[in-house]
Amino acid sequence: MSGGSRLSASLLLFSLSFFSLFVVAAALHAADKSKPSAPPAAEAKPVVDVFHGTKVVDNYRWLEDATNPATQKWVDGEMSYTRALLDPLPGREQLRKRLTELLAIGSVTPPQIAGRYYFYTRREGMQNQPVLYVREGVNGSDRVLVDVNQLAADGTVALDWFEPSENGKYVAYGTSASGSEMSTLHIIETKTGTVLPDTIDRTRDCSIAWLHDSHGFYYTRYPKKGDVPEGQERYNRHVFYHELGDDVEHDDAIFGEGRDPEDWPEIHLSNDGQWLLIDVEQGWAKSELFLMDLKKNTPPTRVTTGKNFLYRGEVYGGKLYITTNEDAPRYRVFVTDAGDYEREHWKELISQADAVLESTAIYGGKLFAQYQQNASSQLKILNLDGKKLADLTLPALGTVFGSGGRWNRDEIFYGFESFTFPSSIYRYDLKDNSTSLWTKVAAPSIDSSAYEVKQEWFKSKDGTHVPMFIVQKKGLEESGRNPTLLTAYGGFNVSELPEFDSDIFAWLEHGGIYAVANLRGGAEFGEDWHRAGMLDKKQNVFDDMIAAAEHLIAEKYTDSRHLAIQGGSNGGLLMGAMITQRPDLFRAVVCQVPLLDMLHYQEFQIARLWIPEYGNAENPEQFKWLYAYSPYHHVKAGVEYPAILFMTADTDTRVDPMHAKKMTALMQAEARNGSSRTRPILLRIETKAGHGARKPVAKQIEELTDVYSFLWWQVGVKE
Repeated sequence: MSGGSRLSASLLLFSLSFFSLFVVAAALHAADKSKPSAPPAAEAKPVVDVFHGTKVVDNYRWLEDATNPATQKWVDGEMSYTRALLDPLPGREQLRKRLTELLAIGSVTPPQIAGRYYFYTRREGMQNQPVLYVREGVNGSDRVLVDVNQLAADGTVALDWFEPSENGKYVAYGTSASGSEMSTLHIIETKTGTVLPDTIDRTRDCSIAWLHDSHGFYYTRYPKKGDVPEGQERYNRHVFYHELGDDVEHDDAIFGEGRDPEDWPEIHLSNDGQWLLIDVEQGWAKSELFLMDLKKNTPPTRVTTGKNFLYRGEVYGGKLYITTNEDAPRYRVFVTDAGDYEREHWKELISQADAVLESTAIYGGKLFAQYQQNASSQLKILNLDGKKLADLTLPALGTVFGSGGRWNRDEIFYGFESFTFPSSIYRYDLKDNSTSLWTKVAAPSIDSSAYEVKQEWFKSKDGTHVPMFIVQKKGLEESGRNPTLLTAYGGFNVSELPEFDSDIFAWLEHGGIYAVANLRGGAEFGEDWHRAGMLDKKQNVFDDMIAAAEHLIAEKYTDSRHLAIQGGSNGGLLMGAMITQRPDLFRAVVCQVPLLDMLHYQEFQIARLWIPEYGNAENPEQFKWLYAYSPYHHVKAGVEYPAILFMTADTDTRVDPMHAKKMTALMQAEARNGSSRTRPILLRIETKAGHGARKPVAKQIEELTDVYSFLWWQVGVKE
């Protein structure tokens, strides 16, 4: 999930006192009389399911069919109603202008080194999508290699990923349209910019390993519809080999046949080209490693022991380096000979530390180790015997995002950012241990020195201590009534770290407080922290979020009338649980691309991949815990809920839009404020956009304008 939506900007060219509900109500009253005054009624058509003896009624199953004319008519009515309430809100044009300035700040990624070339992406100004640049020599001039902005006037074709060949002669890259993320693979020649005729579709989130002579590559691909059981074409990916110039239909299948269709393989080639390592993820708490000896043409052979742990690896110099949480929830590193498949021959190279070892990579014959301590990054350089050589000094408490290097190069690139520190790329020289700034994002319209970042700890329901970042203006009076936006994720081993999201300054500039809670289910404190928030422990995540909100209130940052929450995807599920479990605690909720019907979620899009994280209602025991919190099944008639903006996208290929549609219809029918025009329940559906990744800047601005104007309306004034 992206950092998503935070809050408003020059919207407060008006003081908060002018931003009263009276003024807003007057504006709405003066709106076009042709606009709907109430949400469209969704007909209740009960469908009864029986789960292990429990009858469950679903009145809005029919809204799951997006092609149904009745569904489309209802959606059109919802869109008209949402526009009728949001469009007349004061200050929207000023807000849109400020968000345009903030999103023009852009982005940059660390370069990937290949031969004499450096490849990286940058987005500047009002470009909708990042551009792939190539630089010849570390201090050479940049040249545009791939600019997908030229492929669609509205910016809805995205550059999903890229992978240069070992010598940089070619770059494989993926593009997709309308947020679908189902990439088409292309090959471009670096020197000439010539696009080769080789194209491969169905390469979502592709993993690629080029042969060192650049004549071909191993890659992952999804099956065609009809080649596998219905629905599996969305996630059942296998490993193939492609020789440049060959017909892709004749590509050899390397790995995946006969395995669990929910396996998720990724591939890596050793520095000498002999070993192909296949890392097979099986959910977010288990993986396996397989090795192929390409010289001897051996089949994939499992290296790991089949235990319920995560393993990542890299083969270098005939040795396999394994980073794992096996009996070490904060991870450690082993080394063994490539081709030796005996577990007892593994040698521990790096022991578990207090900090979480996030990742390792071999650059310049050294181990580059990225750690996470209390939800902020640390970097270390070690030799291949595990001895620490250096700690890299970072500019502030913040996050390292991505790194680039090569096993035979004496330089490492890494990105760094924080809440008030714009994205910057640093170059570390392994020869003299020096660090220099390579490039950075310019942010002339932001005065970062005007803000402060704090980290506070609070106690959850079961006594667990949980941290939270709080960002605000220096010297802000903590009146107990400050508009506050709290966000979190809490799942899938994903950490919520200090990130630079320029749009939050539209909130901070006008006295808003922004808080990020590091709930269980994430990776902030290792695998134990993750497992404490998954499957039957999912309620811990919701308890943590409630405790975070209560902490903000107890510490006089805000109160329930001025507190808003926001989250997307798994964080959208979190929002749904907050809505149904503690509707009294929040004034407004932005619930983006959410999972809400947890009894049927696995039947849509790629959601079967998430069963290891959530469970499956087809299992009697798992049904109990899913039914206990499934937000869609806990809406109560007559309850006053917070003002809610449900957000989804018509081409989301991860979380189906049916969740937001059904929840909106149900809440508008059952909630006391279901038809309220001052505390509304709204639905916003984006077109030609998916789950949120690589959304065009133009669409981001329009979306954020809606989000922030909605939130300022709800929490920006005293009632």
